[in-house]
Amino acid sequence: MDVNLLYWKCHGQSFFSRFNIWANLLNPSSLLTSDAEIQKVRTLLGSGEKVSKKDEHEWTIALSSVHADSGSVIPLFFRPPAFFPLNVPLVVGSILPHTSVKSAVFWQFLLHSYTAGFNYANRNSSSEKEGKAANLNQRLLIAGAVSYAACAGALPQIIVNRLGLTNPDVLKFFRFFIPIPLSAALAFFNVYIVRGEEFETGIQVFDSDGNPIGFSKAAAKKAVMETAWSRAALFGTAIAVPNSLVAALERTRSFKKNTMLAASIRHMSVALVFGLMIPLSFSLFPQLGMIKTEHAEKELQAKAVKGCLFYHRGL
Repeated sequence: MDVNLLYWKCHGQSFFSRFNIWANLLNPSSLLTSDAEIQKVRTLLGSGEKVSKKDEHEWTIALSSVHADSGSVIPLFFRPPAFFPLNVPLVVGSILPHTSVKSAVFWQFLLHSYTAGFNYANRNSSSEKEGKAANLNQRLLIAGAVSYAACAGALPQIIVNRLGLTNPDVLKFFRFFIPIPLSAALAFFNVYIVRGEEFETGIQVFDSDGNPIGFSKAAAKKAVMETAWSRAALFGTAIAVPNSLVAALERTRSFKKNTMLAASIRHMSVALVFGLMIPLSFSLFPQLGMIKTEHAEKELQAKAVKGCLFYHRGL
C-alpha cells in the first residue's frame, strides 16, 4: 500500500481528523514547492512502515502533491491546494447575471473544463499499472461531457433570452434558484463521467495488512459515487448560499441603489462559502475507503480474511 494511503489509514478515519488534515493540506503556499523537493520528501518518507505525524511539513508536501496510486507528482494546477484559488473566479463568473448566452456558456465551459481536469488528475489510477490506460473513447467522452455541462449550466440564461423574460420575479427564479440544483447535478455528472473508466476496469483493493489482492468494480462504483456526492455538496452549497443571500438582500432599498454592493457581497460570499466547503466536502468520505467483502466480487471474497477490503477513493 502506498505511503500516502498508509497515512490516511492511520490518521484519517474520522471526519474531524480528515477535516483537520485537509485544512492543512489546502494551504496554497505548498504550491511553491519544487518537483525536486517533492521527490526528496517522498524518498525520505520511505516505505511508510512507520507512519507518524511528527514530520508535518513533509507529510503536507507528499499528501498534497503526490498521487497515491502512481506515486507521480500531480500537475501544479490540479493539486488540491490549487483548487480554491483557481476555482473561485470560475464559480463567481458562472453565477454572474449574464446578459448574453455566449458569456454564460464561456464561463460554464471554463468551470467544467477545470473541474474535469482536476477530477481526472486526482482519480484512482491503480488500473493503469496493469496497462489499462484510459482509451480514446473515454477521453472523447470527457470532452463531450464538458461541452454538454457548459450548455446545461447556461440553460437558465438560454431560457431567459429565448423567451424574452423580463418579469423581476421570474428572472430571480432562473438566475438565483435554478442554478442551485443544476450546479450540484452537473458537479456530480462531471465526476461520474470523468472517472467512468473505473467502472469498467475496477480499482485495486487491499486487505487489512495493506497487501493488494485484486481489482474490484464494486469498490470502483463506491469510490466514484462517494466522490461525486461530495462534489455535488461542494458546488451546490457554494452556489446556494451566495445566491440566496443576494436574492434576499435585493429586496432592500439600499441594495437596489448600489449595484457595486451586490457584486461585492456576491464575490465575498462565494469565496467564503467555497473556501469553507472545500475541506468539509473533501472530508465527507475517507480517502482510504472500505467495502465489506460480501459486497465485493466473489473471486475477491475468498482472499479477504478480516471481513473488509480497502481502496483509494480518489478526489
